[in-house]
Amino acid sequence: MSAVLIVVPVFALIAAGYAAVALRFISPTAHKGISEFAFSIAIPALLFRIVVVAEFPAVNAFAVWGAYYGATAAIWTVALLASSVLRQSRADGVVLAIGSIYGNVVMLGIPLTLSALGSQAAGSMALILSVNTPLLWLCGTLQMAWAERKSSETAPLLVLRAVREIARNPIMLALGFGFLWRLTGWGLHPVADKTLELLAQAGSPTALIALGINLFGFRIKGQAVAMAVMCALKLLAMPAIAAILAFYVLALPPISAAVVVLFAAMPTGANAYLFSAQYGRLTEAVSGAVALGTVLAAVTLPVVVAFVAVALR
Repeated sequence: MSAVLIVVPVFALIAAGYAAVALRFISPTAHKGISEFAFSIAIPALLFRIVVVAEFPAVNAFAVWGAYYGATAAIWTVALLASSVLRQSRADGVVLAIGSIYGNVVMLGIPLTLSALGSQAAGSMALILSVNTPLLWLCGTLQMAWAERKSSETAPLLVLRAVREIARNPIMLALGFGFLWRLTGWGLHPVADKTLELLAQAGSPTALIALGINLFGFRIKGQAVAMAVMCALKLLAMPAIAAILAFYVLALPPISAAVVVLFAAMPTGANAYLFSAQYGRLTEAVSGAVALGTVLAAVTLPVVVAFVAVALR
C-alpha cells in the first residue's frame, strides 16, 4: 500500500474532527466525551484483542526499547543543549525536551501504524506503549523537581505517583490484562471476540476525530524559535536517529524496526502540553508545537512511511 493511501485517510479523519468544530456541527466540549470513549473503551478493547489473538514475531524487548528510547534520550539531550543556547532556564529546558520527544503515539501512532503494518506490529507497539507514558512523565517530573529544587516531593513519592497513574490507565490495564489472558492459552470465545472486534473497529476513527476536535483548542503562537526546535527535533531528528538505531545498529526484525521509526516520527502530543501546563512553562510554545507539528506531520509522515515500506522489502 502506498504511503499516500496510508496517511491521507488518517489525516482526513483528523481534518473532519477539526472541521466539525469549526463549522459548529459539534461543540468543542464534544472532545471530552469522544476522547473518553476512545481511550477508556475502544482503544483498550483494540489493544486487548490484538495482544490476545495476534501472532507475535520473536522480538527482543530490550532491543526495541533500546532503539526507541535510545533515540528519545539523544533528542532529550539535544533539546537541553538547545535550551541552553536559547538562554532558557533549566526548568524551561525540561519542558522543551518533553515537547521534543513526547509524541502522539496513541491518538495518531496506533491508527497509522496499524494501517501501515497491520496486526503483526502489535508486539512491538505494546512494548513501547507499556512504558512510554510512565517513563517519560516520571523522567520529566524528576528532572523538573531537580531543576526547581522542590523539597516537598521526594523521588520515592514521585515514583509512587507514577505507579498509581499506571494502575489507573486504561491503556496500561488493557495491555497488562491482554498479556495475562494470552498466557492462559484460552483464546477468546467467538461472542467475546466479536464484541471486542466491534469496539476495536471504532477505536482508530474515534481517536482521530477526537484529535481533530482537540486541535481546535491549540493555537500556533508563542515563542517561534522554541516551537521550531520542538517540531524539527520531533519530526525530523528523532525518526532519523530511531531508524539508524533500529535498522542498522541494533538490527531489529523489520516489523519491529518499522514500528520504532513510525512511533518516533509522530508529532508532539497533547500530553506534552499537559506537562507544560502543570508547571506553567512554555505553554504557548508547546501548544503551538502540538498544532503545527500535526499539520507538518501530514508532509513528513508520508516520507517516513515510504522509507519504512522500502526497508521492509
